[in-house]
Amino acid sequence: MKQGILIKAGRLDYQTAWDLQKELFERRLAGDIEDTFLLIEHPHTYTLGKSGLEENLVADEFALKRQGIEVFRIDRGGDITYHGPGQIVCYPILDLHHHYLDVHRFLRDLEEVIIQTLADYKIAASRVEGLTGVWVEGAKVAAIGVKVTRWITMHGFAFNVNTDLSYFGNIIPCGIIDKPVTSMEKLLGGQLEYVEVQDKVCATFEEVFGIELTVKRIEDLVGVNSAF
Repeated sequence: MKQGILIKAGRLDYQTAWDLQKELFERRLAGDIEDTFLLIEHPHTYTLGKSGLEENLVADEFALKRQGIEVFRIDRGGDITYHGPGQIVCYPILDLHHHYLDVHRFLRDLEEVIIQTLADYKIAASRVEGLTGVWVEGAKVAAIGVKVTRWITMHGFAFNVNTDLSYFGNIIPCGIIDKPVTSMEKLLGGQLEYVEVQDKVCATFEEVFGIELTVKRIEDLVGVNSAF
């Protein structure tokens, strides 16, 4: 089985996490580190991908400041989405040369990680033809957006566990007007043990991608001169 690294970074603001992704990307590209699975929880944030439309952010600047929400235009695929407390955000930094040179399959495998995790909680999730993400009864429970450069991946998925879904009211999620969002908490009628779900996501990721993950600290990977 291939070896990889798991970083449980806790709660990080989006800019810090994005900078960390970039540094891990460069180190993976150089072959200095193994495939890395970065787990993060963000404060309230909206991100717009390369195809994101400004009009899909329907809240005005005053409302965003009042709610303490930051907005970032970033380099992943897809439109606009929300990140916030109670959501599991996963950024795989993988060299697809060691897996398969197929971005479409990579997206489907990310979906599979979430589908299998939800199955452990007796939630029947599925895909929707022509749309990226994971769905339960027509509502999106996880959004996916990636960037692949020289077959090294960045960004990943945002999985709604105990997420406050009211924050999706400020946006048109993923630019899709006619489909709602949901969370595990809403589907099961109560809050989940966040760390337990995180651990299940990690175990399922190992199975789907054939990687054995070893937990390391950020400081073990990015060097003494890093901002991290």
